[in-house]
Amino acid sequence: MGIKRRTGATKSPPILSHEFVIANHADIVSCVAMVFVLCLLFQATSPIASMFVALQHNITDVFTSEVVHYTYGVKDLCIVFFYFLISIVMHAVIQEYLLDKVNRKLHLSKIKHSKFNESGQLLIFFIISIAWASEIIRREGYLTSISKLWADYPHLEMTYLFKFYFIIQISYWLHAFPELYFQKVKRDEMGARITYATLYGIFFTAAYALNFTRIAICLSILHYSVEALFHLSRLLYFADKLQIVNYSFKLWNVLFVLVRLGSITLSVLTFWYGLATHQTTQFNVAEGNFNTQIIRINCLAAVCLLEAWMMWNFINFHLRRMREKAAEAAALRKKSAGGVRKKPKKTEKEDVSELPEVDQNTNKGLIHRPNKASPKVK
Repeated sequence: MGIKRRTGATKSPPILSHEFVIANHADIVSCVAMVFVLCLLFQATSPIASMFVALQHNITDVFTSEVVHYTYGVKDLCIVFFYFLISIVMHAVIQEYLLDKVNRKLHLSKIKHSKFNESGQLLIFFIISIAWASEIIRREGYLTSISKLWADYPHLEMTYLFKFYFIIQISYWLHAFPELYFQKVKRDEMGARITYATLYGIFFTAAYALNFTRIAICLSILHYSVEALFHLSRLLYFADKLQIVNYSFKLWNVLFVLVRLGSITLSVLTFWYGLATHQTTQFNVAEGNFNTQIIRINCLAAVCLLEAWMMWNFINFHLRRMREKAAEAAALRKKSAGGVRKKPKKTEKEDVSELPEVDQNTNKGLIHRPNKASPKVK
């Protein structure tokens, strides 16, 4: 499933060279992942392979509980690594069998081609995550009882879908870093991609490790919803659907502000009021209780600073757009005014100055010579 080479060369690149790895990275990674799957078939290697493929840290009491529950632990690093490989493979599958085919029909430039691929990949991931998180929220009943976001903390017990959601989130944002190399992303585009991948990875990992998973899944669905709309609008823009794009971007502008306010409100309600009702003086790693005042305030400050930073970039972006539009309008008015401007009528002095020196005196004499009255006819 190697990515097709875009160059016209027919000679294969040397093995283990950069071009070879980039062109065949999906095949290489899928072979590594297949090793773990094949090891499940043998009794000697099955216990080790299952650490990478199946969810670990099962705490279900088979005699009293019908639903399987999990907690987190060190073994989760193994499964994060496995699904990190799967994310790379799925990225290559979507790129080759979906986005590349659409790109060939649109005939985009290199800059738009890169942004189209980025938006296409993120849109698919956001839609899947929104549907997944919505199902979890429906099952857990957070919409009918918002107090469940902080009640019975620490939230050590997680269902299969709940824990697997966070495993996939962490794995996906980790895979974004090697994709910068595999997709040959330009340096001027790396900064933004590294920034949002790092922020998403840090916040999901911190929420998973500190047992703030319930508030994290609610905030993620808010963020992903508005981000999915943005990337959908950008894809429509690249496809020249300008009438729809105008409305979608206006809707995104409104929802972006509302999501920022909603995220801050939900965070304040959870960290400042909800969890404060049964906080502890010292955190307990063994029990998974991190509900201390310092940790809660730091978590709330981190969320508020992130939302403020995103809002600041949003305002600066629109101010820059307004300045650019004003400059373009001024240049257009100047150009149109210059095109219809008529040349002013020359005065007598200007007409004289344009003549040669010999003719200037002659012309001046003719201009200032007094007019003689014509003789009357008797």
